[in-house]
Amino acid sequence: MDVSVDPRFSDLLARLFGGIDAPQPWESFLEALARWLDATFATLIIAAPGRGLPGTFITPGADPDHARMYLGNYFTDDPFQNLPEGRVISFGEFIAGKPPGEHAAYREYLVLAGGEQVLAVDLRFGGQFEARFRVTRTSDRPDFTARERARFQELVPHMRIAVGLFEKLQFANAQHGVFRSATDGLGLALLVLDRQGRIVSSNLLAERILAEGEALRRAGDAVRFDATALKQKVADLLSSGSDAGGVSRFRIPRPEHGDLVATARAIDLPAIHSGTGALALFLARPENDRVLDPEAIRDLLGVTRAEARLCAELAHGHSLVEAARLLGIAHNTAKAQLRSVFAKTQVHRQSQLMNLLGALSG
Repeated sequence: MDVSVDPRFSDLLARLFGGIDAPQPWESFLEALARWLDATFATLIIAAPGRGLPGTFITPGADPDHARMYLGNYFTDDPFQNLPEGRVISFGEFIAGKPPGEHAAYREYLVLAGGEQVLAVDLRFGGQFEARFRVTRTSDRPDFTARERARFQELVPHMRIAVGLFEKLQFANAQHGVFRSATDGLGLALLVLDRQGRIVSSNLLAERILAEGEALRRAGDAVRFDATALKQKVADLLSSGSDAGGVSRFRIPRPEHGDLVATARAIDLPAIHSGTGALALFLARPENDRVLDPEAIRDLLGVTRAEARLCAELAHGHSLVEAARLLGIAHNTAKAQLRSVFAKTQVHRQSQLMNLLGALSG
């Protein structure tokens, strides 16, 4: 059977998904969307509930002054939102039957920005954020037809997937940046390995240790351990992944350059594949005297901020009673937080936790 494929629609989908991690994400897709619907321009707004400004606001080709005007004067009071989820609606349909003076200020803005001929769709993501797509024609153009609305509606499932992927990518990149900055600031060497032991990511200190070539070294794109026991230890950690839970700590003897304490933490991802980190190795020199701050403890151990603050006080040598007093919390609250930390780090006593924190701080 001869099936006709619209090459413009295929190009549109390619731009939608291909541009998620582009240097200027969404711009190419929004430009193509405007062309596909014969519009003047297309807009994407990604916003979290209750925020005064959106996290993403992109309108390729629009007057920058109009964008600043909208963000400064109209975003928080924009009436053209909270639309029926996932359904394309026009501004004309939205205001139908309402008194002429209602939303007068916003309608004045639309006139300044080009006109009231707008197609819109709102996509919501579990109450965490929403994406608002808007396609606009200037007032000198005919209004959108029913067929054009239907074509826009066809895109909705694809746009929903793309926005979800975009937000996950943004979150992952932010996490990675925090991870790297925490280790660099503490003077910790960081190696992120995939399932095959290949190095996905490393910081400068880790590369220096690998270049020393004692006990562990870089072998192409992988890390190689000299001692059979260490090889097996890392192989076991890589094979078990997040199923092992918690944090594992072991020593790497290096008679010439000084021993290292390795703290291994599985990276909990729903799917591990080639090029994706499966295990983070933090390497520290035991003789260094550094103290972890709460934010670093939170990032490295995966505990809450409150639990990290308690760990920091304990690492400073305070008893649990003293730590609770310094933090202004009840002793029973501190005990509950400590039990939660034990569960997350797979240790069973406070002394073991102190050893773990000591290893992380070097």
